[in-house]
Amino acid sequence: MLDRGGVRIIPEKTLLESLILNTWGTNAIEGNTLTLDEVTKVIEEGMTVPNRPVRDLFETIQHSSALKEVVSRKISEISMKSALELHNMIFHGILIDAGQWRTVNVRISGSRYSPPRVEKLISSLQQWENHYLEMEMKRIDVFSQAAEVHFDFESIHPFSDGNGRVGRLLLNIHFLNHNWPLINILPHDRDSYLNALEAAHGHRLDRLTDFLERDMAGSLIYMLDLIGSEEDKLLTLKEAKEESGTGYSSKYLALRIMQGELPGIWINNRWKTSPTAINLYREIKGRG
Repeated sequence: MLDRGGVRIIPEKTLLESLILNTWGTNAIEGNTLTLDEVTKVIEEGMTVPNRPVRDLFETIQHSSALKEVVSRKISEISMKSALELHNMIFHGILIDAGQWRTVNVRISGSRYSPPRVEKLISSLQQWENHYLEMEMKRIDVFSQAAEVHFDFESIHPFSDGNGRVGRLLLNIHFLNHNWPLINILPHDRDSYLNALEAAHGHRLDRLTDFLERDMAGSLIYMLDLIGSEEDKLLTLKEAKEESGTGYSSKYLALRIMQGELPGIWINNRWKTSPTAINLYREIKGRG
């Protein structure tokens, strides 16, 4: 397994890059139009971006602020209280019911599943919160637990809008509390992510668990690129093929990444991986 360390103790500039990627990804899969470069300018340099919806700019700024609260441990619980605080932080001034539970029945776009009706909303949320505490006490596997708590929250769909972004922030609270880095669910992951959530309605929670494990592998190598050694530097697959000396082709590396066997991340419209990840894959493949 790739080494990991406490994300809260890494240098501020390095952490900012991870916050930017996470904010861009979680907003983009919900339709936010800002590019990664534009999100960087907005968060890092305080610049505005012309010809973009005002809502997209506010979502970017306010999600980044909410994520900083999570990383700094100012919001550090998986709870109804945390969900309301995060929703208010992200959507204040954007949604009229920011920081409030929905008061109407809703449907999940693209899903055959219907969330609980309004009269059952609070009791469902209380069960969700209590069940998480039970899983913590039983020391259930971190990724299985993450899949279950995230799926349950998204199934309840407690807000009129913004359930995905709040749910992914809560997911990151879970991982940070277990000493894993931020998990970055990016636009390229969107279909796999939504399909895994939908499959869980058919009692296939393992697909969401597998997705989170693969996605965390990509998030880990991204973090190691920021704080690790030369062997942790992210490379395009063409660069990785040339530098690894393994004889693996770019096509072979891409296939192994998509199969979840080699850690990789799709960023700037291309797959990237690292020498460390390739060496780890070779070791495991050699033992297989």
